[in-house]
Amino acid sequence: MKHRKLLVYLVAFAAFLGPFSQTIYVPLIPEVTKELHTTSFLVNFSISIYTVFLALMQMVYGPLTDSVGRRKVMLTGLLIYLAATIGCYFSSSIEFLLMFRSLQAVGIAAGSVVAVTVIGDLFEGRDRIQHMGTFQMMVSLGPVVGPVVGGFLSASFDFHMIFVALLCVGAIIFAGNFILLQETKPNTVKKQSFRFSDFLSILQNRIGYTVIGLGFIQYYALYNFLVFLPAIMSERYSLTVEQKGLVFLPLSLGIVVGSFIGGKMKNYNEHKVIVYSAFLNVISLFLFILISHVSLILLIISISFFGLFLGMSLPVQTALLTQEFQANRATAIGAYNFFRYMGMSVGPLLGSFLFHLGGYNLVYGFVDVILLLFVILMNKQRMLNKKMGY
Repeated sequence: MKHRKLLVYLVAFAAFLGPFSQTIYVPLIPEVTKELHTTSFLVNFSISIYTVFLALMQMVYGPLTDSVGRRKVMLTGLLIYLAATIGCYFSSSIEFLLMFRSLQAVGIAAGSVVAVTVIGDLFEGRDRIQHMGTFQMMVSLGPVVGPVVGGFLSASFDFHMIFVALLCVGAIIFAGNFILLQETKPNTVKKQSFRFSDFLSILQNRIGYTVIGLGFIQYYALYNFLVFLPAIMSERYSLTVEQKGLVFLPLSLGIVVGSFIGGKMKNYNEHKVIVYSAFLNVISLFLFILISHVSLILLIISISFFGLFLGMSLPVQTALLTQEFQANRATAIGAYNFFRYMGMSVGPLLGSFLFHLGGYNLVYGFVDVILLLFVILMNKQRMLNKKMGY
């Protein structure tokens, strides 16, 4: 297929649009609350409900993409997103905003599933890992760039302009995919109806449950940082809102740089990369527990390392899944994304419970122990596969 590398960026932008749309109006929550005559709780809920639908639709789009094809699902999802974004712009009440934000998520959820599946279709072996790195690097920018763009637009316009910007970006991405994205589903893969047993077979597969389980734990840990770090920075270092926002940048940039490095590790064994990067995540979490109270600089260094090693792992995770499940790649990626989003949701909830029991050390110590045990399990599995000649 022509323009394969350009297509990687094009489908990655569609996936980028998901987290970008999720966070773009976070800086405008007070303005949205005032404009719609509602409460900050309901405005925050419009962000939470977006995440819920983003997660649930992974389980729908995965099998659908394997069944009807990549192009149809991507273009249909983008059209739903564009229509919902127009609805958000004209929303005059929080009820309408909640409804159209949900539809936005329903539409753009197709982006991450189809993007990874297309890259898996177009590339093989080490080249696949490299382009997965490009994909993960771009998607990691979404949550970072969103609030920055939102804050810039809010300086000159009201919150409705946010949705005009999203509509323009979404229209460009739709046009690009409409023109360049051809069907990449292999001809050897027969059209088949969805069966729930497909998900069970993925979770029962060694690579399937290893990658999905690791993704769940890592994103559980990541969202513990996103939720509890602001309070830590206020209590221990008395930072302002603006300063706390800047502290998050090294964490996000660590993920971006790590994804770039992970994509370049074409000459290394994928199973080793996953085990070693996850173990380095364990060490970086332990460092955070030990040194985050000593100084702000050490806190930033520890979370930067966590982001770096998380990013290194991500391209290899998706590359392994698309290689292992060639007949139902999108279903495997849908399950993977679903459990990652569940990790995002469970992290703050369980973390809050643990915080009341034992403070921040228990919050991060718990996930560090769970991750360490999972790394030991992965390493035993890797050694077993090596003995069996896999």
